[in-house]
Amino acid sequence: MSNFEILKMQQSRIEKELRDTPHHKGTEHHIGRLRARLAHLEESLNSQPKKSGSGGGYSVKKQGDATIVLIGPPSAGKSTLINLLTNAQSKVAPYAFTTVTVIPGMMKYKNARIQILDVPGLIEGAEEGKGRGREVLSVARGADLLLIMSDPKREVAIERIVAALEKNGIRVNKAPPKVDIDKKTGGGLAIHSNIKQDLDQETIKEIADEFGIKNGDITIKEKLSMERCIDAFSANRVYIPALFVINKSDTNPHSLVPSALPISAQTKQGVDNLLEEIWAKLNFVRVYLDDDEPMIMRSGQTLKNVTEKIGTEFAMEHSKAKIWGPGAKFPGQEVSLSTQVVDRMQVRFV
Repeated sequence: MSNFEILKMQQSRIEKELRDTPHHKGTEHHIGRLRARLAHLEESLNSQPKKSGSGGGYSVKKQGDATIVLIGPPSAGKSTLINLLTNAQSKVAPYAFTTVTVIPGMMKYKNARIQILDVPGLIEGAEEGKGRGREVLSVARGADLLLIMSDPKREVAIERIVAALEKNGIRVNKAPPKVDIDKKTGGGLAIHSNIKQDLDQETIKEIADEFGIKNGDITIKEKLSMERCIDAFSANRVYIPALFVINKSDTNPHSLVPSALPISAQTKQGVDNLLEEIWAKLNFVRVYLDDDEPMIMRSGQTLKNVTEKIGTEFAMEHSKAKIWGPGAKFPGQEVSLSTQVVDRMQVRFV
């Protein structure tokens, strides 16, 4: 029996115990420990090496200013969309599983170079490895943005895909828990929070203990659910923004998915709006130096980050800058490198 099969058996036993355990305040500690143990076990399952001979093409080097992974059920039109937006040559055919490896393409939009990866369609059970699901979900973990796409006949697939991502530690459109963990070598665990928690301290300590955290200070800055508490201690959680897209909307313009963007990759309907939403979701800003081509940065980054992107030696040589345009109180204002960048800001380092 392989290590993967042993872990799957342990997972099934824990899931059964969770189903059989009555859920009330008296069992909260036990349920918290079981759910933490299950999450820890799922981390181990997701890190298991893939079987040899499962096919190549799933290791793609990230390039450009951001990487988008285009994910959805088979035959949702992902290949048509990536071919429209990029220089990719993703095969298009009216049957499922046309894409069998990762197809990379590069899109240039507002001077940003955005890598888009077309991956095989996710079928039901993908989180368990069906239809190369484990490989696809592994690629999704490295994305800066997910485009989760389906069509009017299978809108429910979006909810299923989000659930599969969540089960594999990928948190969609969520921020990391506001929990600071300061590990120590002794003295036990101390829980600090100015916010009244529904979880009692013993439950939080039980969960921390399952992840090997036995000593230290835990400072909680939000009201934690049990799921968010487990996420705070889990090493494999990633938090990725996503856009939901309904392709082929020209055949049925009425979507039941809240906030879904209707498009037609075939007729280009809604594609311009999709591009604007991608730009906004990636928090891109353009910073102009002496060149005509702007540098692409992220909202919240500073001029120091700009110097570091130019190069280590350049960053060491400059400590101030002059700015013009957006963000400047007057033309040529001298500022420190801690100043945050603003879209269309013009900069000269001094």
